[in-house]
Amino acid sequence: MDAFEGMQISDDWQLLFDVRDRQPCRKCSKSRKYFCYTCFTLHADLENKIPRLELPFKVDIVKHSREIAGKSTAIHAALLAPAHVTIYIYPDLPRYSPDDKVILIYPGKSSITLQDFYNSKKKQEDNFMKSSSQFVTHALFIDSTWNQSKGILKNPMFKELPCIKLQIRLSQFWRHQKGTPRWFLSTIESIHQLLVEFTEADKTNKSPVNYDNMLFFFRFMYEQIHQLYEHDQLLAYRRPVNI
Repeated sequence: MDAFEGMQISDDWQLLFDVRDRQPCRKCSKSRKYFCYTCFTLHADLENKIPRLELPFKVDIVKHSREIAGKSTAIHAALLAPAHVTIYIYPDLPRYSPDDKVILIYPGKSSITLQDFYNSKKKQEDNFMKSSSQFVTHALFIDSTWNQSKGILKNPMFKELPCIKLQIRLSQFWRHQKGTPRWFLSTIESIHQLLVEFTEADKTNKSPVNYDNMLFFFRFMYEQIHQLYEHDQLLAYRRPVNI
């Protein structure tokens, strides 16, 4: 079964298999293979070989300081959509203005779907559809383990934000996080899923944009892992669908 069946991901991800050697990062000079996961920079020879995405809103990612940078998929978003993605290392947090329309992507007890959030906005604002087609300006994600996220959420800033839960889909991430079901997505999968749901919810967008290339690096790394390991042997794929 093709885990990415029906998605329109650029075939250029296969070019990454041709990268053999590590190179020094152009900023910090540390040895990296494809990109620097601390400086969020690509190697020069890959600069014009990966897709660049324009997103309909800003994506802010708050990363736990103990989350291992080299294993985080949040970096993929910063490389693929550098003009729209910012990564913060907690306790550093983004600052928003009163005019910003910020949503927190997190499966909390009070969370609602993006479609329900969109519908509620239409009911609250009589001129919603006429005045603006943009009901989200910033989407905030937490990049951490499940237990680490609970500590970050204690910050008062998060309590003021509407909490959005994503539609359930099985994660294809190869890392095993004990105690979580298969539908707990990696950060880059969550960003992609939100973009898919945004195009479905925002009916004023007459020409929906394909955001599947947000999984460009993820697709490559998935294939790379599965050249080394059988799918069913990885603990990440043997987790329950529910828990």
